[in-house]
Amino acid sequence: MRALFAAFGLLAVLAFAPPALAETKTVRVHGLAMHGAPKYGPEFTHFDYANPNAPKGGETRLSAIGSFDSFNQFILKGDPAAGLGAVFETLLASSGDEAFSEYGLLAEAIEVPEDRSWVAFTLRPQARWHDGRPVTPEDVIFSLDTLKTKGHPFYRSYFKDVASAEKTGEGRVRFTFSGGVNRELPLIAGQLPILPKHWWATRDFEKTTLEPPLGSGPFRIKSFEAGRSVTYERVADYWGQGVPVRRGTYNVDLLRYDYYRDGTVALEAFKAGEYDFRQENVAKEWATAYDAPPVREGLIKKVEIEHERPTGMQGFSFNTRREMFKDKRVRRALTLAFDFEWANKNLFFGQYVRTRSFFSNSELASSGLPEGEELKILAGFKGRIPEEIFEREYAPPVGGSDEALRANLRVALDLLRDSGWIVKERKLVHGTTGKPFSFEILLAQPTWERIALPFVRHLERLGIEARVRTVEPAQYRKRIDDFDFDMIVDSFGQSLSPGNEQRDFWSTAAAATPGSRNTVGIKDPVVDKLIELVIAAPDRESLIVRTRALDRVLLAGNYLIPHWHIRTFRVAYWDKFGRPSIPAKYTLCVECWWVDAEKARALEIRRGRK
Repeated sequence: MRALFAAFGLLAVLAFAPPALAETKTVRVHGLAMHGAPKYGPEFTHFDYANPNAPKGGETRLSAIGSFDSFNQFILKGDPAAGLGAVFETLLASSGDEAFSEYGLLAEAIEVPEDRSWVAFTLRPQARWHDGRPVTPEDVIFSLDTLKTKGHPFYRSYFKDVASAEKTGEGRVRFTFSGGVNRELPLIAGQLPILPKHWWATRDFEKTTLEPPLGSGPFRIKSFEAGRSVTYERVADYWGQGVPVRRGTYNVDLLRYDYYRDGTVALEAFKAGEYDFRQENVAKEWATAYDAPPVREGLIKKVEIEHERPTGMQGFSFNTRREMFKDKRVRRALTLAFDFEWANKNLFFGQYVRTRSFFSNSELASSGLPEGEELKILAGFKGRIPEEIFEREYAPPVGGSDEALRANLRVALDLLRDSGWIVKERKLVHGTTGKPFSFEILLAQPTWERIALPFVRHLERLGIEARVRTVEPAQYRKRIDDFDFDMIVDSFGQSLSPGNEQRDFWSTAAAATPGSRNTVGIKDPVVDKLIELVIAAPDRESLIVRTRALDRVLLAGNYLIPHWHIRTFRVAYWDKFGRPSIPAKYTLCVECWWVDAEKARALEIRRGRK
């Protein structure tokens, strides 16, 4: 999720200030940027990367892995169906070619005072639920209260400082904030999913359900087969089709998701023509699995689309709630046992770059030694953060040869001995308890086994017994929500404007909240303080500096074994689509694509179906 702030004076179209706040200058705008002014002015008609003349029609078939048992995506229980995001809407919508800007969707205007202690939205009078009833301030108030009290823990954390909402006029709702300076909150309020109060009045929000939900978005559920497929249809009289942020998007008439047991089965189904579009995340498959007749004949297009989005962090993630992983030296030792260079050459065909930051591929990533304002911030925590932060740049270990691996394992063994582990009869055991060093790597996809197993063999050379276990998606999600694991492959996606979501990733409070994204279990007062500094950053320059400081402290904690990233979207699709000539910088924006009727007919003929 993203948050935004605007240089409001440049964009004001009228001044507004309730009598009680007359002393505070207030502006009314069409869009907000986290820092500076939004790219698109009040008269914009569509995003540059969307084709406003894209034809409507046709069908797109996509894939999902595992199963689903609910259409309620807003609670912790159950496995929600893929694609539900197109059913519901928010007050604002983000752009895909700015660091952090949002524009009116359900809301046609935004009012904010200079101190950002509140924000007010005026709803579009034409905004309608799929049953024809208008979207009202009462719906907005209901949504905030319900998501904060009954929703998934993420909502409780993310909207924590959105204290209240009240109706202040016809079609107008105002949010009041708490928690001190937080420039992101006006935009966070704009990201609130809006739910129909009248529909939920006769239903239990805290239960899973397979009743198709009522939304206001461009799609609604047409049909489904529980756990196997779900089909969405474009709402013919969709109220928002002329709204600038929606023009040129959600162009197909039917959107179908078919579920497959695992990624291998799904890939074979794609090549057989069972679905139309695939974003490939497995380097081996991209390099070898698409050497198939449909690709060679041009029926399937295989392209790499460059992007500028932050790639975040992915890695083998430690659950520091486990006793064996509480010591940072142990975590560092296990990091030394993973040989990325060997894996990149032998498993990934050299496609990846090693990740060295939680904010990789962006100006937010730390590098070199801290200096200037960043050094000043970190110096304030001296004695409470590792001294190495001031002495050397973070760098993951380098392998790639037997000699390099042996050297890394020797260092790892020294670290393990320093932390109380000894080798006895070729097994690593704790020097005090005699308990062997043994843990499980929990996976949700078999494709990760080929990466985890070489790592396991390296751990065996240290006397560590690591087991790899792959479970079905529902069980995996349950265990992750309950923090019932030793090690997993986890990823932490980042935007160009990090903010309140960092609490859910790294804060002490999130570590004790089932279902939070703090799977690592970080409980560090310094991290908590740095998160709040990031959230309170008054401008872009301070945001960059404070984020880099947070990045250094997270890296020094060795909370996970960094993996890799790539700076392109790897996409394969059956040749039936048109797509805008200008791509978005930070998103693939598949919803901006459309079915080209002429290409679709030609494809069917070439496949022998007509």
